[in-house]
Amino acid sequence: MVASTRRAATPTRGDSLPAWPISLVLLGYPLWWVLGLGDMVWPLAAAVMVVLLRRTPLRVPRGFGIWMLFLVWVLCSFVQIDTPGRAVGFFYRYALYLSATVLFVYVFNARRALPTDKVLATLYGFWLITVVGGYLGILFPAFELRTPLAMVLPGPILNNELVHEMAVRRFTQWNPDAHNVIAPRPSAPYLYTNGWGNAYSLLTPFVLLHCARLHAKHSRWFVPAALAVPVSLVPAFLSLNRGMFVGLGVAGVYFAFRVMLRGDWRALLAIAGVGVVGLAALQVIPVEERLENRLEVSSTTDDRASLYAETFQRTLQSPLLGYGAPRPSYTAGAPSAGTQGQLWMVLFSHGFVGVALFVGWLLLLFVRTIRGPTTLALVCNTVILTTMVEIFYYGIMMTGLVIVMLAGAIGLGEAQDASARSREQRSQR
Repeated sequence: MVASTRRAATPTRGDSLPAWPISLVLLGYPLWWVLGLGDMVWPLAAAVMVVLLRRTPLRVPRGFGIWMLFLVWVLCSFVQIDTPGRAVGFFYRYALYLSATVLFVYVFNARRALPTDKVLATLYGFWLITVVGGYLGILFPAFELRTPLAMVLPGPILNNELVHEMAVRRFTQWNPDAHNVIAPRPSAPYLYTNGWGNAYSLLTPFVLLHCARLHAKHSRWFVPAALAVPVSLVPAFLSLNRGMFVGLGVAGVYFAFRVMLRGDWRALLAIAGVGVVGLAALQVIPVEERLENRLEVSSTTDDRASLYAETFQRTLQSPLLGYGAPRPSYTAGAPSAGTQGQLWMVLFSHGFVGVALFVGWLLLLFVRTIRGPTTLALVCNTVILTTMVEIFYYGIMMTGLVIVMLAGAIGLGEAQDASARSREQRSQR
């Protein structure tokens, strides 16, 4: 594979790459959820993409070597694994990293088969699935489904905490038998409420762009698509995802600043309108009461700060390769060290070199997509920035990683197409 820049007007064999592998996984997510597969469907989809990629000469963007070095470094850290259980978790996560890599390469090479409207419609559909899952969590907080996966797995494997959560599905993270009962927080179709908030915050910028394009085309689908945005605020607010609010705030402020620099006052007014709708919804939905109750019975902020300090201190004892995987915390009852945030998981599991490569890749994507002249490129750039903020407190395996890789591939394609057009125009003068 070689780095290259593709001219916008030049057809390539990548034009033959179909969009259905991506659409099938995202829009078919409810089926994967019911079957118990969840994120395990991504390695299967990646295998299909690899077969399809064999039909075309591959291109990768400049700087892709940073991500490849990260994958190599992660594999090297396997020498730190000390139990069979952690080995299983290591290879599961590594399979997800590889799947995200294949997705990135596939989307980058299939840009012509992925027109903007098709991409936005697919992401909008996935966002709707997320919103519906949120409502199901509100309406049926105690729902539990034993999936077909739970019926075929042997007991010792099913007793693994992660495997059990995938095989026995729930709409919420809620324990009515807990000593301090907190209001149900929707999580479907993801394992955790934080995963729901991460996906919602990264998908929403694409959804708003989809609505804007429908409006510009005078499409009859504009009104229902636009109405879905305020409707989605109910599960979003009731998820009590403070990190999601931070991510959406960063995205809104950054996007508004960029469109203001462009002099696009209509887009700026649209963003302001969305903000007003959000503030109005905040007055109606009982968020403040539930959030105060959660803070009274939970010390998540202090607990996370203590866990992050422990994670950093323990990484200093194995700074090069880390520990290969999260390990139990020294504090009884606390989450494992190397959890509660993608950055901390990478740091603890793969050392300072690993986290430098991981963050360096995201930073490269952000810098390289800033130059994209289209609104789609700006949205991709905004999503990458939001991810860089949220990795400090959200684990982004796998949905968040898929979204940011997709945003990076599309944003880089937009920027490179613009550069190619500019060079072609200069050559014709």
